[in-house]
Formats: sequence, C-alpha cells, structure tokens
Amino acid sequence: MLVVGDVVTDVVARYRGPLAAGTDTVAAIRTVPGGAGANVACWAAYEGCAEVRLLGRVGGDAAAWHGRELAASGVRPLLVTDPEAPTGTVICLVDTGASAERTFLTDSGASLRLAPEDWSPTLLDGVARLHLSGYLFFSEPSRALVSVVLASARARGVPVSLDPASAGFLDELGVDRFLELCAGVNVLLPSRDEACLLTGLPDPADAVAKLSHHFPLVVAKLGRDGALVARSGSVRAAVPALPATPRDTTGAGDAFTGAFLAALLAGAGAEDAAQAGCAAGARAVERVGGRPPAGGRQRSGGETRIR
Repeated sequence: MLVVGDVVTDVVARYRGPLAAGTDTVAAIRTVPGGAGANVACWAAYEGCAEVRLLGRVGGDAAAWHGRELAASGVRPLLVTDPEAPTGTVICLVDTGASAERTFLTDSGASLRLAPEDWSPTLLDGVARLHLSGYLFFSEPSRALVSVVLASARARGVPVSLDPASAGFLDELGVDRFLELCAGVNVLLPSRDEACLLTGLPDPADAVAKLSHHFPLVVAKLGRDGALVARSGSVRAAVPALPATPRDTTGAGDAFTGAFLAALLAGAGAEDAAQAGCAAGARAVERVGGRPPAGGRQRSGGETRIR
C-alpha cells in the first residue's frame, strides 16, 4: 500500500480544563511524530499490511527523525526534503476529562508543499491500494499533486481511498470543490462531522447514504458510536465501537483507517474491516499521540529518500 499525505511533528499538551486565559495552565506535554497520512501508514503496518510506503514532504529540521520513526513502525518512508519550509507542526490541546477531546493548532509547513514534481508513476509499482490524506486538498500545490496521482492510479487500475481529514478546512475549501477533486476515489472514510458537512444532513446515517451515491464505498467513523458502512445509497452495516478509557483521541480516526485498509488488503469485507478499524481506534485512544506502539505486529522498513 502507498500512502500519500502529511508528516508532521505533534506537540501534545494534556490538561484538565478549563484553560486559564492570560496565565498558566498545568499540562503534561510531549513531542511525538504525527500527521494523518503518516499515522495511517503506521497503523496499517502495525495491523499486518505486508508493505506500506509513505510519500510525504518534510523540512530539513526533522527529516532524519521522521524517517527513523516511520521505519521503526514498519513503514518505508519516501520523504521529500523541502529546501525552504520547516516540517509541519501541530499543537494538540487534549482535555483530560472524560472525552479526552482534542483541539488542533496547525502549522502545515512543508507537509502541504507536496507537488506534482514530487510524483512519479513508478511509485505505484507493486502497489495494490493507494490512500490519500485529505489534508492534500487544502493547498494549491498538493491539490495539483492529487490530480496527477489520481490519474496515475486510474491508468494502473489501483483503487484509491481518501480520508477528508478536517471539517474546518473542508468548510473553507467548499464542499462542491472537494467533491469535484475527489473524482475517481473508490473509498471515502469521513468522520461524523465531515460526512454531515459534505452532505448538509444532520444525521450521519443519512449523510453516509447520500455520500455513497458519489463513492462506491463510504465508511463513516463515529468515535464511541462505532462506524457506518454504506454502498449504493443505503447503510449496509452499523459496527459498534469497542469499550475504551480515552487518554488522547488524537489519531484515533487514523488508526481506524489504517486498520480498515490493512484488513481490506488481507481480503476482509467492508463490515469486517470496519470492525478491525473500531478495534484499532479503541486501542489508539488509550495512548498519547497518533501512532501505534513500537514493535508488535510491524514489519521493519528501510528508509528511502527521494530528492
């Protein structure tokens, strides 16, 4: 599997709200590797996908570190080093109350400077599935890359999945523009908020049913409410979540996506793959950061740098 997407540095600040405006709030702060695309790749490798590659763009400030972290998670990093922009950084504010809900402050840096010149159709050699991070849709260079990548995938007959990534950024881009850019995507994996935003419908079941008129398979991630699987205009399955005690919900959706795609590649049907996704999401929320634990079921990968 090839993942094309964002690689960023996450600064996770876990606090118990409310934030004290204008003064100090005690927090536990950690710096960890992140990025929606990178997280998906790591979880897919952890869940048993035989070979996972990641195309992403980083700054020279953290390229080596991110390469090592990806390789240690069983992902073959194809990292383009940006000569001008630093590695993207996200500050994740996590309220340690019952929901462990998070708020992101995002500096995309080099991550959204991936461009068509960073792509080669040979990157699809031996690839059975292509996954795109929706963050690629939120800058002009990476939108141009998406168009080129989708054309390459169509020419090769490689199925494409997409996670819309951010309801806030989707709203800024515009729903019609996003759906236009998604032409050719086979599997859409939105969150509840993203599915409702993309359709204008308040009920997630109605939203995923409507989206499945646009995409052959839609799997909506509903957090503690599990997941919905829709095809051809109707919801085909409602998959329950697994019980978990959340510490940090950062990357839970990425964990779902990575496990879901790994299961599809192993031959599972969509409902069984969604069950694997829910299990991974439950494990993810009990960890700090968006990546799976080191070791486990991962296979080691060697670092490869292009450019």
